[in-house]
Amino acid sequence: MRKTFSYVLVTPHTIAKSRTGGVLSRLLSRTDLALVGAQMFAPDKDFSFAYARSLRERAPANQLMLLADYAEKIMAPSGGRAHRTLLLLFYGENPCEQLLNACGHIYTQHVEMDAFSGETIRDTYSDLIFSPDNPDEVRYFEPAVFTPRKQDEANSDLRLIANFLDGHPNLIENIMHPDPSKIERTLVIIKPDNWKHNSSRPGTIIDMFSRTGLRIIGIKVHRFSLAEALDFYGPVEAVLKEKLAESFGKRAIEVLEKEFNFRMSYDLCKTVIENFGIECAKNQFNQIVEFMSGKKPGDESIDDPLKKGEVKCMIMVYEGENAVKKIRDVLGPTDPLQAPEGTVRREFGSNVMVNTAHASDSSESYEREKDIVRIYHNSVVNIIRDNLGK
Repeated sequence: MRKTFSYVLVTPHTIAKSRTGGVLSRLLSRTDLALVGAQMFAPDKDFSFAYARSLRERAPANQLMLLADYAEKIMAPSGGRAHRTLLLLFYGENPCEQLLNACGHIYTQHVEMDAFSGETIRDTYSDLIFSPDNPDEVRYFEPAVFTPRKQDEANSDLRLIANFLDGHPNLIENIMHPDPSKIERTLVIIKPDNWKHNSSRPGTIIDMFSRTGLRIIGIKVHRFSLAEALDFYGPVEAVLKEKLAESFGKRAIEVLEKEFNFRMSYDLCKTVIENFGIECAKNQFNQIVEFMSGKKPGDESIDDPLKKGEVKCMIMVYEGENAVKKIRDVLGPTDPLQAPEGTVRREFGSNVMVNTAHASDSSESYEREKDIVRIYHNSVVNIIRDNLGK
């Protein structure tokens, strides 16, 4: 079967309630689709009305009317403020059916409370409440997510979305903070070890970070080029040489003295540490770069910094007071074995290198890192247009 694209829109209410991780967990664990793009955006009135109009034109079904009304009233700006909506772009066989099954249907008739199973996203996160006096009057409706039913609908919607996203920023600045001087931003990377196969891990990690109370203002799927990985982790190389070269050298000396049954001189030990130890530390750095980009340093030219790597990660920007510390407290220290219970790295990390996620260690690091990963750029529009046309 031919592979195609479809999407899920996560609603402003779902994002504001920090349910994003739960939604992503369901979508990844209940489909065999590849998540190829993600972007947070703030729809304006024109987009919200155009999207609602496309829903109304498809069929007079009650659920589509409810969704169209929601798009106009809730997805659109209100109170002078645009609201965050999240686009998740998927690719694979029969994506519309798979995503619809994971999202669930909207029941426009009364359903007994105990009849819901919590199996789908809408079972868990959506609400449809009727008036007790008038069974045809909807008192409250929250769909949690939007997803198309058919491929032609998906293609049409994605073109509409791409046209809106083109030229709009990848970071959403829709709130005026009372004291901006207290607000920090920090960069989080959900590393490649979480994307080897579809699972709930990436969503669960986002859920764990949600306990900080910080806002996600930017998100994208990214593949580090070799040049980006070398630049991003460049400062780590000197640290590894400083911290590991001596220990590697001493281990080598112990092995050599035991193997050849003689005690090495001071000068020879110094030579081993300064040469073999340094090379081992450099090799550790190269392994980190390969882990993040899928490419070994030296395997190819790094002249093109935009040439995508072989492995996928997700990059997010969190915003709020003490953002750097709050995120790193939930993340845990570099070594998962030393991380406290309940931290991301203790739960999912394997070792110092494969430690599941990265977070900026200071505001200065954030400023440096965001430029390397081009956080203001998102490839979603290009992916849609390259595969569907204008």
